[in-house]
Amino acid sequence: MNKLENKVAVITGDSKGIGAAIAKHYAAAGAKVVVNYASGKADADQVVNEITHHGGIAIAVQADVSKEADINRLFEETQLAFGKLDILVNNAGVYLYESIETVSPATFHQHFNINVLGSILAIQAAIKLFGDKGGNIINISSGASNTPLPTGSVYSATKAALDAITIALSKEFSGRNIRINSILPGVVETEGSHSAGFIGSDFEAKLVANTPLGRTGQPNDIAKVAVFLASEDAAWITGEKIVVSGGIYGI
Repeated sequence: MNKLENKVAVITGDSKGIGAAIAKHYAAAGAKVVVNYASGKADADQVVNEITHHGGIAIAVQADVSKEADINRLFEETQLAFGKLDILVNNAGVYLYESIETVSPATFHQHFNINVLGSILAIQAAIKLFGDKGGNIINISSGASNTPLPTGSVYSATKAALDAITIALSKEFSGRNIRINSILPGVVETEGSHSAGFIGSDFEAKLVANTPLGRTGQPNDIAKVAVFLASEDAAWITGEKIVVSGGIYGI
């Protein structure tokens, strides 16, 4: 049985990496998927093509999550295409590791506008479409929210804020049949971690050596947990921070 049969999901920032993996797993589980991208149209179209090639249903919608007008259009197009919304995954994010001496107002605001404000704007739009039936929100946070790394002060702060939003809203949504949870990935091999020079570095090797399961994570590791949290298997789970890190960020 498909765990997400007849569900409609918006996943922000899912033209690559973890988001793309979640989109494909959701479609395989029966969901109709909205693939959101800011600038990578070709990558988003490829995700949609892969989904439809395997019999799934998906559309791509461009939107910069830090812009309210773009967010409104994203959810308007979702409603036009599918008539409802059941699941929101806040995956869009940006990260730049830099020393505190080099943090600028521009990079600070870029991080918070996309990672935090973008998630809030998406949640506001999503709950309007959820309506009385309720819905499901999954925030893709980071193990760095619990265990910040050197030069990651601003990025870690945005993810800690996102986790605080998750916990606060789980209580605010009381009686509205809306569940909200955070997934905190550990080190995951994505296009972003490759381009940042992390994969294959001595730093990655050190982290893997301290990871009980002995490897870097893959996007599918996160996607499988995202399917679980969106399904009825997780019907009594809300306001939780689910660490998926191979054990390195175990609490």
